[in-house]
Amino acid sequence: MTGSEASPTFRLAYVPGVTPAKWVRIWNERRPDVPLTLVPVPAAEASDVLRRGEADAGLVRLPVDRTVLSAIPLYTEATVIVAPKNHVVTAADEVSLDELADEVVLHPLDDVLGWEQPPGEPAFERPATTEDAVEHVASGIGILYVPQSLARLHHRKDLTYRTVLDAPQSDVALSWPEEATTDLVEDFIGIVRGRTVNSTRGRTPPPAQPKTKGKRTEAPAGSRKPSAGKATGKATGKTGMTGKNPRGSSGGAKGTKRGKPRGR
Repeated sequence: MTGSEASPTFRLAYVPGVTPAKWVRIWNERRPDVPLTLVPVPAAEASDVLRRGEADAGLVRLPVDRTVLSAIPLYTEATVIVAPKNHVVTAADEVSLDELADEVVLHPLDDVLGWEQPPGEPAFERPATTEDAVEHVASGIGILYVPQSLARLHHRKDLTYRTVLDAPQSDVALSWPEEATTDLVEDFIGIVRGRTVNSTRGRTPPPAQPKTKGKRTEAPAGSRKPSAGKATGKATGKTGMTGKNPRGSSGGAKGTKRGKPRGR
């Protein structure tokens, strides 16, 4: 059963920081017959949501379990440090991990960068969420490593962020259950990969329509005008020559001869 038959909508899960708006707009233009429903999920739960069939596909952060899920990497996010606006790290546009070695670093339980302990001095306790960690940064407790999109998502006027040059980065991918690669999933894959609306890759192409060509109108027999300089008719003799009969007379009026008269 295809996705369009199994569900009246296409359910797209997405994790915090990912903005699916552009792809949703293109979907609505190309598939107005199938509404797209957005399913926000925490990053740590995205794979389980897909495995349980609670979404047809998801915009997730890698890694995912490749034994059951397919994934197409879409882009890689820079990692930034979130700090108060008056913090010393804000003096430069970019910083390195070595420059942050003496800073107290908050490590939320929903961290998506995948390290056991971020570089720096660990805070007294781990915040439950990235949102809670941002609140702690605003209170002056420490600084926080996050993908840039999460820094924007949790933006505050009293905080800012700077790119960390040598920190691990976060890869965002489109993922779906491998055994549920439906036509609708293929349609969305085409959108995120930038395929045109006429592309049939991954789908059964429609049967080719025969091309209709305009019929050429033939002029009635005998109505064509001869080209300039050509005779209107040719007489073919037994010798195979054209324009003369076997006795040397031309194909013109009878009795007419060419050339000068012979002297007697």
